[in-house]
Amino acid sequence: MQDILNTITTEIYRQDDWGQVAQYIPELTSVDPRQFAISVCLADGQTFSAGAADKPFSIQSVSKVFTLVATLGRVGDQLWSRVGREPSGTSFDSVILLEREQGRPRNPFVNAGAIVTTDALLSGRVPKLALAEVLGLIRQMASSDEIYINDAVAASEQATGSRNTAIAHYLKSHGNLQNAPDLTLGTYFHQCAIEMTTTQLAMAGRSLAGLKHAPRVISQQHARRVNALMMTCGHYDGSGDFAFQVGLPGKSGVGGGILIIAPNVASIGIWSPGLNGYGNSHAGTRAASMLTKAVNWSVF
Repeated sequence: MQDILNTITTEIYRQDDWGQVAQYIPELTSVDPRQFAISVCLADGQTFSAGAADKPFSIQSVSKVFTLVATLGRVGDQLWSRVGREPSGTSFDSVILLEREQGRPRNPFVNAGAIVTTDALLSGRVPKLALAEVLGLIRQMASSDEIYINDAVAASEQATGSRNTAIAHYLKSHGNLQNAPDLTLGTYFHQCAIEMTTTQLAMAGRSLAGLKHAPRVISQQHARRVNALMMTCGHYDGSGDFAFQVGLPGKSGVGGGILIIAPNVASIGIWSPGLNGYGNSHAGTRAASMLTKAVNWSVF
């Protein structure tokens, strides 16, 4: 496995094709796109890494997976009365389907669905407690206390989050937001500003992969459902292509991170901050395809 990861890392740097970093979050625009890291946790407990695997990065929408896990643990299947489970076929911040479908987001991984999921987790509590629950869950899943929220990134997102603010108010107008939009959005922006390394991210995916040494923080039924949503919706309007190229459930973030699950086999964390046209890691997606082809992992 180490030789495979080293070969992938060498090839990614050789290709020198990185994409562009996210432009709408000022704190992320200065990140050098020419960076790469990959980590793999196997079922036997071994972890292998290559590249900048110990460098923290902003996980952004990868956090939606962990918030979904926390919310399912708190409210269970009641969440699905407010959020759908279908691919959107649109960009992550689109409002087109939200208007057409009366304020019920297609899935919990588009921004509208993630805001509703965060709202459900927040309900009846102050944002600090909801964030503490998400952060505590991630630390437990990753077996690491060295995971934090970057307040500068959160403030940057809040200052430029007009589109998400519009989405939240539209949800509120349809009765699908229980808290004040500013409270829910503040919680959402801070959860997206969590920073992790690929090693920590791969470790955090063990519970979803059902690996032997993983913390038992999610039921098998909920893990299967989260993985199914990652497969069909985890890369927005690029989800079909990711499934075609990689063949495993994955969740991307505009910070360049990707969490990938090989059920009962492995958990994978990848990071390269340059993005493709869908807003997913450009080099990271290629690396994921290289890995699954090299080891013949697929749910198909």
